[in-house]
Amino acid sequence: MAGRRIAGATRRGTEIRVGAKGDETMQPGASPVRHDGASAHPLAELLACPPAVGNLLNASAQCLEFDAGDTVFRQSAACRGIYVVVSGVFVRKAERLESRLTLGAARVGDLVELAAALGAGSHTYTMTAQTPGSVLLLPIEALQQAFAAYPPLRMQLLEELAREVSRSYNACFATRLAGVRRRGNGPSAA
Repeated sequence: MAGRRIAGATRRGTEIRVGAKGDETMQPGASPVRHDGASAHPLAELLACPPAVGNLLNASAQCLEFDAGDTVFRQSAACRGIYVVVSGVFVRKAERLESRLTLGAARVGDLVELAAALGAGSHTYTMTAQTPGSVLLLPIEALQQAFAAYPPLRMQLLEELAREVSRSYNACFATRLAGVRRRGNGPSAA
């Protein structure tokens, strides 16, 4: 499986939309970078690791196919590894404190469930196929071997997770601030 190619990752902003009580949606914002499955990169390049570590991960990677509506993994289930979206669109939903939160779509090139794979080991949300598609599963055991062979990989993935959390937090703050400003500009009841 050495030489398997997958789509490159992109970065997007995130916005939050409030729906019915208890339901919120975090959607990717406009991005100047377009997803292009034809511009594929080797796994070692996507994860910024040496070719030998990329080959180790390629050898253990499993390509999983899903039809629209199929569940890839469920919130609170044991994490099997990191997922890389190869094709299709997947929706991420979480339940938090009596609220259902749509985290947005996972698209080609996205690394999925870094928090679960690098942390406690349980999925933090449920991911379902919105369209037919496939993901590449990098099993947790192979990731542990890759971390032992190339320790900076764990830090790179933690940094990516921190950027993802920061983008989501900033989008959430900006959306909530905009809502406060709108309410403050309305007619006052005197």
